[in-house]
Amino acid sequence: MKLKLISSLLLLFIGISAIADVHTNTTKNAAVEEAAGTLTGTVTDKADGKPVIGATVSIPDLHTGAITDANGKYVLNHVPRGVYLVQVSYLGYATFNQKVDLSKTSVFDVKLQASSLEAGEVVVTGVSKATEIKRSPVPMIAVGKAYLEQRAASGNIIDQIATLPGVSAVTTGPNVSKPFIHGLGYNRVITLQDGIRQEGQQWGDEHGIEVDQNSIDRVEIIKGPASLTYGSDAIGGVVNLITPAPVPEGKILGSVQGIYGTNQGLLNGSFRLQGNQNGLVWGTVISAKEAKDYQNQHDGRVYATGYKEKDARVMVGLNKSWGYSYLHASVFDDEQDIPDGSRDSLTRKFTKQVVEDGNAFRPIVSPSELNSYGIPTLHQHVQLYRIYNNSNFILGGGNLLVNLGYQFSHRREFTHPEAGDIAGLNLHLSTYTYDVKYNFNIGNDYETTFGVNGQYQNNTIGDATDFPIPAYHQFDIGPFFVIKKSFGKLDLSAGARFDIRSFKNNAAYVDTIGGPHGFPTLYNGSNPTTAPNVVSQFDAFSKTFSGFSGSFGATYNVSDQFLVKGNIARGFRAPSIAEISANGADPGSQIYHIGDKNFKSEFSLQEDIGAFLTLPNISASVEVFNNDISNYIFQQQVLNPDGSPVITQGYNTFTYVQSKAKIYGGEANVDLHPLPWLHFENALSLTYGENKGNGGPVADSLKHLPFIPPLHSHSELRGTFNKGFGDFKNLYVFVGFDHYSAQNRFFAAYGTETATPGYNLLSAGFGGNIVNKSGQPVIKLFVEGTNLANVNYQSNMSRLKYFDNAVTPDGVRRGIFNMGRNISFKVVVPFGFNTGKKSS
Repeated sequence: MKLKLISSLLLLFIGISAIADVHTNTTKNAAVEEAAGTLTGTVTDKADGKPVIGATVSIPDLHTGAITDANGKYVLNHVPRGVYLVQVSYLGYATFNQKVDLSKTSVFDVKLQASSLEAGEVVVTGVSKATEIKRSPVPMIAVGKAYLEQRAASGNIIDQIATLPGVSAVTTGPNVSKPFIHGLGYNRVITLQDGIRQEGQQWGDEHGIEVDQNSIDRVEIIKGPASLTYGSDAIGGVVNLITPAPVPEGKILGSVQGIYGTNQGLLNGSFRLQGNQNGLVWGTVISAKEAKDYQNQHDGRVYATGYKEKDARVMVGLNKSWGYSYLHASVFDDEQDIPDGSRDSLTRKFTKQVVEDGNAFRPIVSPSELNSYGIPTLHQHVQLYRIYNNSNFILGGGNLLVNLGYQFSHRREFTHPEAGDIAGLNLHLSTYTYDVKYNFNIGNDYETTFGVNGQYQNNTIGDATDFPIPAYHQFDIGPFFVIKKSFGKLDLSAGARFDIRSFKNNAAYVDTIGGPHGFPTLYNGSNPTTAPNVVSQFDAFSKTFSGFSGSFGATYNVSDQFLVKGNIARGFRAPSIAEISANGADPGSQIYHIGDKNFKSEFSLQEDIGAFLTLPNISASVEVFNNDISNYIFQQQVLNPDGSPVITQGYNTFTYVQSKAKIYGGEANVDLHPLPWLHFENALSLTYGENKGNGGPVADSLKHLPFIPPLHSHSELRGTFNKGFGDFKNLYVFVGFDHYSAQNRFFAAYGTETATPGYNLLSAGFGGNIVNKSGQPVIKLFVEGTNLANVNYQSNMSRLKYFDNAVTPDGVRRGIFNMGRNISFKVVVPFGFNTGKKSS
């Protein structure tokens, strides 16, 4: 039945595409010509009336845009009839947003107001149509290409956004980062790429998000329950990683990019090429990066923190009067070292495992190996192959959006030093995702969306020696609706959804000595209960979870400068496969996991309130939230009666438990502009997480939730000189200061977490463009320095702070410290040309 549903959706997509093709092939028909047209106009400076050259004019819902020419003119072809948000932006000007009825308007002139404020951000994530952030009651934040380009020092896309207000990351070294929003992560935050959910065993600690950071131009984040539009696992929020938009028609544009980081010797190269001819759009990004072990003053070089990553993606599609349809394919291939933190007891130098017995002789790692780009025998290899389609069809006065995807995740951990070709962990995860929704207006401009989305998963186990989770099938489905309406200054939105998730786990038996070198292996015999050395690893069972989620919010625009908004949302999350079925070691996380198939679904109720002020020389905001979660699932260590840890197969044993939880806090931002070119940006984030137990008293060591970030403040003094000097344009320079308070509110039971001292970090950077005679950039340069004071610190969100010997000398602070001083240099060489005649 599940496969039939997926097949039906695929057939539906093929059928709609065929109709669209017929529609396109008959564009000479007068009726069709009437349904689409051209939008033209001129963009000028409001103060002096001069043309604004190089301004971007786009219609986000249609994925189409243009750049103004030397006269400030633009042309958008193949625009369908209907009401769409048109956005016009250019550095040094306030972003212009206005809904335009394209069935009545073919000429649209815009006057831009000079401004140093970053306002008017438009998002497409979690909304029926492109919406200004300030008008959406759901708390959101977005950053664009300029922001990401200037964060050259970050080793991955999640680190590039991990300092945004309300956002953090749990890390296992510089290339393994998982997003957390308001203290929730793993299977409580959905990561999307172009609206397609990312699936790659995200319950695991020791691998990051399988996305090439060089292929991402924009990130949109929902800070709170997004189960309404994305279903289970979005109870904490959504991170949508958006790839490059199509280039203007008649253009072929590309770039060659290189990054070097001093701390790890990071080498990151990327090639990008995109084109658009008469609505046929295409693009590719090819990247490769590698780094050796990072270093700090306290630890020196940290053994087994290097990596090698290769990525490639292609896209081909159509932008026509019937809408658009893009086909994407990508490959992610990452070889990642696996650190364990073991040290020589006298010198505290790092040692490595060279024999199967991890407690036997461990030699000290040589300086040459610490400085090598080579991948050691003990490492993990994570691959993700993905193909997906994003389509938007103009049908019946509305928009039919169809997002279909397939991805295959292959995750291996090589944990046997004397048998380097045998995987300790070997998981194959195939995922089919579907998302179909129809946007239309009913009645008196009630923006309405009806949709259904979900996924089908199949997980199998390859040749391996450790089996933390079983082979399983999973199917999700969730119909939903959203409705929005504006009443003058008041914007209201509401919606509801019902989710169903079904699991079917396969039974598995393990021959404890039957594999190569005497390692355990999966047993496939017909009579496992009587076979020698065979034990039951997983029982076969099936289970279904279901639940309602919903949201209601309002935004009141008191004036053009001040608004308030609030939202209340109920989130739903079914337990993950690890939480209900785990029974095995995960060598990378150094934990033996035990799940509980009797778990109930998590439900949350979150309230958000915010106030936003925008004046000529100052912008400010305050947002607070409160999130009550029932059946909150977390891990705790299993102890013997004498208080010692239970050891299973050489690992500390952790089981999952449920209780009530409460997470609350807020963010504040103040951005001062005393001069048009000078910015003084300040942000403060605070999150508290409390374990409320299950009705009885909660011990002090259990009363705080794990992985709750401490108070974090960020201040940045930035100068921007868009007009620049001579051939140097779009110049910027900044100095940043980050303060992280001590985290004394931690999950202390069983030594799971420890207190983390506070610390301060200093950063700085500069960059700009070298342009040719026509004002086009020929070289872009970005320089960023992080931890410039070379502070020795441990983030409480770093798992490496717990990686050490079982016993450490008195007076020695346990664990591995974060990266020391790092200076990154990024050079981008753009190129491009016109392809000739544009479509009429």
